[in-house]
Amino acid sequence: MQMPRQISLDDLLSMLVARIDSLSYSDENHKTKFNILARALYKKGLLDDEDIKESIREEHRILKELGAISEVPSEDVVEAMADSIMQWVKGDVNKIKEAMEEYEKKLREAMQKEQAAKPKIDVASPAILEQLDKINKGKGGSKLIY
Repeated sequence: MQMPRQISLDDLLSMLVARIDSLSYSDENHKTKFNILARALYKKGLLDDEDIKESIREEHRILKELGAISEVPSEDVVEAMADSIMQWVKGDVNKIKEAMEEYEKKLREAMQKEQAAKPKIDVASPAILEQLDKINKGKGGSKLIY
């Protein structure tokens, strides 16, 4: 009979981080290969904007038929996706930078809205808490957490 192997939390976390690093590297490697191949096809005239749009539509049609998504994206979304892909394929650095800056701006705005919506918790010193507790003694006991 084999004894179960015990593993420490540190070992488990180290293994998970190593696996995530490996997956991240693999993903970057795949993206680089895709970009290289797509640029070669584009330069040979074998790939154009309309090919990308049609492929996006087809991909989403298949995903919908498989039940992986509930609806296909609108034509505006297809256009935006194709434009983003073609910026990389064409190597349009200026447009890529603009898109990244716009994305970061929207992300910052969303984070600011989220922060503004969160309730604020103020922390008082123990002396202030004691004073407030004394003031409220006649009103049914302390309701302060400290």
